[in-house]
Amino acid sequence: MINKRLLIKNLLSHNDENSFYDKKSQIDISEKEGKAKFLKHICALSNSNPKNNSYIVIGIQDEDNKIIGVDFFDDSKIQNLINAYLDNPPMVQYENISFPHLPDDKVVGLVTIRPNNKLTSLKRNIWKYYGGSVFFRDGSMSMPKVFDIVIQDKNSEIVAAIESHAQNNIQYTLDGVIAFMNKRRDFDPKYLVFQEYFVMCWAGLKKTSNNKTFYSRVDIALINEQVRLFYSDLDEVSISYSNDWFKIVEFVNLGFHNSSAYYKLEETLIRFESNASYHIESTLLFEPPRLDVKMLHHIHNSNNKIIEKLEQGIALTAQENKDLFNLPISYLMCHFNGFEDALSRLIAARSLLRKHSKAVYQLYNESMRILRKVKYN
Repeated sequence: MINKRLLIKNLLSHNDENSFYDKKSQIDISEKEGKAKFLKHICALSNSNPKNNSYIVIGIQDEDNKIIGVDFFDDSKIQNLINAYLDNPPMVQYENISFPHLPDDKVVGLVTIRPNNKLTSLKRNIWKYYGGSVFFRDGSMSMPKVFDIVIQDKNSEIVAAIESHAQNNIQYTLDGVIAFMNKRRDFDPKYLVFQEYFVMCWAGLKKTSNNKTFYSRVDIALINEQVRLFYSDLDEVSISYSNDWFKIVEFVNLGFHNSSAYYKLEETLIRFESNASYHIESTLLFEPPRLDVKMLHHIHNSNNKIIEKLEQGIALTAQENKDLFNLPISYLMCHFNGFEDALSRLIAARSLLRKHSKAVYQLYNESMRILRKVKYN
């Protein structure tokens, strides 16, 4: 089994970006340009590596390879995006990898692109790239090719050697368990062993409501691979497990104006097999609530006025500052209830919210995460 933290270190130590891996400080698939560039890199790496895995490492400072990290990203439907835009799409996995020196809310993103020995191309237009375009890696660049397309296998031995040097062992596993238990000692950390092989650690702040147990501040990691499976400062989570599976049901608070309303968002089931393999199944449970249209019209207009004030640099009133914390989720609720411009207004306000308040920007990211899961399901 590959220790993904070691794998990232080995990739970063292997000169610079090349035809089997790329590095990014961040990616943004919430907007068309970022989505298009991400798809281009997936296409290019897949075509340049027909026989071996290829990788994108996210959260790396380009000038000096410094590991700066990115926000935890849990879009389990990213394969649906790739299938929607690429012909002969490769299988792609996005994982969140913990590093000891990073803050709790930061990880390194690792995108693994499996070989499919087929020519991958854009299925339809996106941003400035045309449907039918084919991309390959040319050194550290993803370049279009329009003639003399020949799929070559030139990286298999190099990648196999890198992956071989990243194999896990008992010391890495024990060190990982001890580090997790120490770091999460304020949140009742636990470890579980599945099929006598897989070691999972998890921790959370426990609370009971109506005879049901929920957790917040949840952190779940598969220690063998140093993969963080779940992390949240905000959500409510229910957890259950048996001898060979571990289940997470995530709830999101869609209440606003001093109300709380929790809705099921997603169920994640991790099954551990006796042949030293595991697989993850994610099922979207979310059903957007239907709210009073008259009330939403009032909220929508209030949100628009707040954004206009931020754009013009006008100070907000005390009530508007309170409403600002409801703005991301209330715009999202308007979108789910048929307000056609609510989503575009929310996305357009992104830079304003990020500049104004880190807490509000975090709520914006949470709203966009919910939207991604619903959209690509």
